[in-house]
Amino acid sequence: MLKTVLLSLLSIVVVGIAVVLILAARKPDTFQVTRTATINAPPERVYPLIADFKAWGAWSPWEKKDPAMKRSYGGPETGVGATYAWAGDKNVGEGSMRIMEANTPSRVALKLDFVRPFEAHNDVAFTLTPQGPATLVTWTMIGPTPFVGKIMHVFMDMDRMVGGDFESGLTAMKTAAERPA
Repeated sequence: MLKTVLLSLLSIVVVGIAVVLILAARKPDTFQVTRTATINAPPERVYPLIADFKAWGAWSPWEKKDPAMKRSYGGPETGVGATYAWAGDKNVGEGSMRIMEANTPSRVALKLDFVRPFEAHNDVAFTLTPQGPATLVTWTMIGPTPFVGKIMHVFMDMDRMVGGDFESGLTAMKTAAERPA
């Protein structure tokens, strides 16, 4: 009797693992998270908030999650080659960013590297599109999804997990850019 119960449990576990692996194998090789916001300010007013890592404190959602995190900056103050590294609590982890492209005032592209809570290497782009007196800001993050990541994506949705942070960041960016000079 005990042997039958154990074999049944083992069969359930094996089938469960097989289902998870099959679902993971069907996940895409890359992920993408994109959010947009219309900011009532010209691109020239929004761009410096993105191209200067020291300005991120005014709008980045992660800056508020761990105000005690350690930060370091390198390279030029703004634009291509500017770097930002951080080490914080479980809410922000540890990693670094480097501006790879800076087309004033329309686009900033970054290389984003996480060390913890897990290693990841993603590309981030901010695109600023004039809309009359306003600016449409598009924030996109794209990254590879190795098989272990695909298994994690069976249980969590990257878009839902990071998208909310992008939305709150864009809301704070809007507030900062629309503030009277």
